[in-house]
Amino acid sequence: MLPFPNLLSALLLTGLALPGLAQKAAPIDRKALVERHKVVLTTTDTLSSLSVGNGAFAFTADVTGLQTFPEYYEKGVPLGTESEWGWHSFPNEKGYTFEQSLRDYDLNGRKVSYAVQVKTPGNKESGDYFRANPHRLQLGNLGFVLLKKNGQRATIKDLRNLRQELNPWTGEIRSHFTLEGTPVDVITVGHQQQDAVAARVESELLKAGRLQVALRFPWPTAGWADMGTDYSHADQHKSAIAAQGKGSARISHQLDTTTYYAALSWQQPATLAAGRAHEFILTPAKTGKVLEFSCRFSPQAAPAATFAATRQNSQQQWPAFWRSGGAIDFGGTADPRAKELERRIVLSQYLTRLQGAGAVPPQETGLVLNSWYGRPHLEMHWWHSAHFALWGRPELLEKSLTWYARPDVRAVAAGIAKRQGYQGVRWQKMTDPWGQEGPSSVGAFLLWQQPHFIYFAEEAYRAHPDQATLALYQERVNATAEFIASFPFYEKEKDRYILGKGVIPAQERFKAEETFNPTFELVYWNWALTTAQQWRVRQGLARNAKWDEVLSKLSKLPQAQGVYLAAESAPDSYTNPEYKTDHPSVLAALGVMPATGQVDPAVMRRTFDLIWKDWSWDKTWGWDFPMTSMTATRLGLPDKAVDALLMKVQKNTYLPSGHNYQEDRLPIYLPGNGGLLAAVALMCAGYDGCKEANPGIPKNWKVKWEGLSKMP
Repeated sequence: MLPFPNLLSALLLTGLALPGLAQKAAPIDRKALVERHKVVLTTTDTLSSLSVGNGAFAFTADVTGLQTFPEYYEKGVPLGTESEWGWHSFPNEKGYTFEQSLRDYDLNGRKVSYAVQVKTPGNKESGDYFRANPHRLQLGNLGFVLLKKNGQRATIKDLRNLRQELNPWTGEIRSHFTLEGTPVDVITVGHQQQDAVAARVESELLKAGRLQVALRFPWPTAGWADMGTDYSHADQHKSAIAAQGKGSARISHQLDTTTYYAALSWQQPATLAAGRAHEFILTPAKTGKVLEFSCRFSPQAAPAATFAATRQNSQQQWPAFWRSGGAIDFGGTADPRAKELERRIVLSQYLTRLQGAGAVPPQETGLVLNSWYGRPHLEMHWWHSAHFALWGRPELLEKSLTWYARPDVRAVAAGIAKRQGYQGVRWQKMTDPWGQEGPSSVGAFLLWQQPHFIYFAEEAYRAHPDQATLALYQERVNATAEFIASFPFYEKEKDRYILGKGVIPAQERFKAEETFNPTFELVYWNWALTTAQQWRVRQGLARNAKWDEVLSKLSKLPQAQGVYLAAESAPDSYTNPEYKTDHPSVLAALGVMPATGQVDPAVMRRTFDLIWKDWSWDKTWGWDFPMTSMTATRLGLPDKAVDALLMKVQKNTYLPSGHNYQEDRLPIYLPGNGGLLAAVALMCAGYDGCKEANPGIPKNWKVKWEGLSKMP
């Protein structure tokens, strides 16, 4: 028997190597871990733009360290400047009403109203308006004006000797290039408490009068995407220097009823003046070769911190983030895939902290470019944010949970449930900071965003299991569970509750009017309602009898020929080619979800093997790979867990920046990054009841990790 069983257990639980029982394993050198994944660029690859930011604001730069060539990058990862608060709506001049998007469906013997994309004239235009309004704004473009010796503006092709480096440890971008032989060096940082970017440029071009800084305001496209490059419609918005003093200025930008401000600050002699329409140019005096400046965007006028203060703030706050929570070190593993996986892990932490750690659930493309008009999709909130708690940073998750408590958000969610004849709140799918519902012929029928809030609340309770946590979240947990319990339809002849009809599963390939009992949703429904009952018990409350009835009679998981079906209504789940595309979400029933007693592991293993072999993996999305990895981990298939995360499929591409690339219209996709972090936390820390150390790590890999939490 080992003399120090408790130490052994502790070491096994943390995943650390055992150099000797009398010697405590050294903690991970986190700075070295992070800095070995600095991003270094030497080309003008338009998919390699880099960002700084603070979780609620991001600024994305090209190879110059600013946004000098936005049109060049608009077909890649564009040069966005976006925030949580920057939204705009075009005037509703034709008096469209949201009710025009409502359509009644005959489901289970009654009419149920859904907000969809109605095709009839007038109603279609109304639905289009409410899908596109409000939309997230590209706040402004901050770039250099670089002049050649002949006085012409330089293009990106005039730049030479490019070298750019992002250090995630400090959140700092260093950029170097030459223009006609003259070097330019730039440091770019983002403030962690202000929605501000700051830069320091050093070059003889300043003394020659050939380098200026320009701030330009684009027009919002209100399109599905917005790359921040529309400078038409100059007469339809207003911008002006509202105030100017020594070393600072405040510029206002007005779009219809939306007004916001950009505060500029500069530390060396310079003058600010209007340039082209909606453009303001900062021209340095020809007295030195250094210019330091900053730009803060805000809904109300507010001053900008200096470059030095912003840089110091970034150099303090980013290392504090990296020293908090968890870390995973694959440095001792010979398999070359381990280095790539570690790179994805480190950069995904940087990107999810930078792009999606604010007070509103993030959009799928973060704070770089709009997708779906810049709107958050609540079913994606799990993939964006659940990992924060698993990585020992629950406060970053909980910040976004405040959104669900907002009265305006709650009123809409309660209104949807009431309109459809259900109890509690039905959380929105396609939404905005105020909780409004975007009409969607798919999104209106999705269910799987509903249990997320209970999952998040449970993660918060596991992080700090006390009465304060229960009191904070109980009402929202209860309201969420009330809908979950009231939604299933009771089939009297079979004495069971079914989910549907009127459902589109996470695998968005099925017609809502025909679909019922999707496998993943049945398990998530069971888990959420069971957990909500536990929350009642924890507070000394009686179990809810209605919830128990639904739990006891919820339909069994549908299966045929020894495998689980996508839904009971889809017996052709694996023979219809269309049903072998999109998300193989049946796997999430044991992977994302723990063992609830509904899943037979042997049946799930056969399902996994079938999907692994026969799925159309080129027609999936970025979070499908970590979802598959999680199922592999829970089935005891660690090699497959790694294979899934590193599967060579286009939508599992991770760019030099760490972003998960999907396709031209979705060059970045943060659910992939968040899903990756959740999957590797499960691979290392395991799950409740798991007795194996590092259950998802291949046996010939060496891993050190610390600060991770088990998944449920």
